[in-house]
Amino acid sequence: RDVAYNIAVCHYQMKQYNEAIPLYKSIAENGIKNLAELMVGHVSAGLEVKSVGNTKLLKDSALVEAFNLKAAIEYNDQKLPLAREALADMPPRLTSELDSITLHNQALVNVDTNPQEIDKLIHLLEQDSWPAEAFGNLLLLFCKLGRYDEAADFMARNPEHTSRFLTPFVYDFLDAQITRRMSPEDSVAKFEALAEQLSAKLNDTSTKIQQFRAQGNDKAAKQAVDEYDELQEHHVTVLMAQASILWEKGQYDKIERLFRNSVQLCSDHPAWLLNVAHVLFMQECKYKQAIVFYELVVQRAPDILEVNAGVLANLCVCYVMNSQNDYAENIMRQIEQKEEEKSMEQPDCKLYHLCIVNLVVGTLYCAKGNFQFGLSRIMKSMDPFQKRLGVDTWFYAKRCFLALIEGMAKQLFLINDATARDILAFLSSCEEHGKFIALDEQRGEQRPAGFDEGKATVAYEARYLKSLFKKVM
Repeated sequence: RDVAYNIAVCHYQMKQYNEAIPLYKSIAENGIKNLAELMVGHVSAGLEVKSVGNTKLLKDSALVEAFNLKAAIEYNDQKLPLAREALADMPPRLTSELDSITLHNQALVNVDTNPQEIDKLIHLLEQDSWPAEAFGNLLLLFCKLGRYDEAADFMARNPEHTSRFLTPFVYDFLDAQITRRMSPEDSVAKFEALAEQLSAKLNDTSTKIQQFRAQGNDKAAKQAVDEYDELQEHHVTVLMAQASILWEKGQYDKIERLFRNSVQLCSDHPAWLLNVAHVLFMQECKYKQAIVFYELVVQRAPDILEVNAGVLANLCVCYVMNSQNDYAENIMRQIEQKEEEKSMEQPDCKLYHLCIVNLVVGTLYCAKGNFQFGLSRIMKSMDPFQKRLGVDTWFYAKRCFLALIEGMAKQLFLINDATARDILAFLSSCEEHGKFIALDEQRGEQRPAGFDEGKATVAYEARYLKSLFKKVM
């Protein structure tokens, strides 16, 4: 098992992930079949388990190392759900028993959904030993979360770590990011300078690849290709950081020019394609152009459910705004079919793709004043309620019903009796299934002093909306 793991690590370091995965599987399967006492996969299956502790048996099994390796591969491939699943499949241990690499990986894969996970990295760096990547990753996460002052302070307090653990590119990137809070203009200038350096290196490396291939030197050509891929990742990272500053200012035309200038070097990169689509979408008058890029993103995915639901929703909106409703309906049918297939395989799995697409498309129609059709999509999005009604989905759905009630109160809109009956039935179902769905304050809905927390449920709000709707009918 140690040999298999070490060979897998070698493949990982050479970015040969397809060769590393079978070795990981052999270690994991051995743990499942022959080491039942280590309870591999019990946590992800939802079973209540006790810690297996850091025993010699666990150490000799190489299971912890193997699952961390699998998580790292999935993380590098930007498949965070699979990375989280790999860590959850690990033999159960208490947080205090976790090794430094597991603690580091948990923070990385979970910080998007729980920003407090960054505290694990801070705690880790206060210990005597930690993974070499932890220092740079902590600083990058500080910047990702907008905590630029903390990143600057951490670098200033650890100058020896800064010089030892940060590559020149990461240092320059962090410098530009930290400048962002004090002077966005200076930050953009630093990113531009960094992008120019990377562009020059990419062009030089591209020339080397052609020369090596012409000479028949396959080994040198492969090394040059790997170098090019790494430089391209850096270049795209810099472009996206620069674009995010312009995005915050609403300067979408400048972002479009920025991406157009990088088309020769980045046009095959998934992040570049996706963000070009987004910036065209945000300009509202360029839905037709956005369709081209969104379609490329969807076509490249092996399964439509692996495409971000927001991307699919935006694509459907583009189709609708471009009077291609049939194309939007086709996308929704594909999603529905795939979700039905997955529900058959995993009955307890919660799927939100079709729900989100229907919510977005329904909201679009409501915004255009077509409440009858818009609300029909929103009501359809919640079926079945036990799987799709939640805090987030209710937050967006209720806004459309409130807009309708306000419009009817002002006598701006009328709806037919059939739609009114559907709305009352829908709100009654939300009341029934929302009794134990507690609302939170994370969406900026301030509660007055003395607020009755018993009213902070989906059921209460649905019942209240129903009473308001009956008054304006």
